[in-house]
Amino acid sequence: MSTLTLEVEEDILREAERVAEQRNTTVDRLVHEYLRSLLGEQERRREGWERFRRMMRENPIEVGERTWTREDLYER
Repeated sequence: MSTLTLEVEEDILREAERVAEQRNTTVDRLVHEYLRSLLGEQERRREGWERFRRMMRENPIEVGERTWTREDLYER
């Protein structure tokens, strides 16, 4: 494991320590879990886009010819 040094405002650090104590953990562990969660979120987003692209390749959508004009849209 590597060491990471952060500069954090004192009031934020105090609040983070309170949260960590309530969760029976450490600020270090909170940061570690947050970073892991952030990376997992990016991976899920990447996988979602890949599934979307695959779906669009495998199931192309036919839209058809446009039968309306811009003016039609404003006639409401």
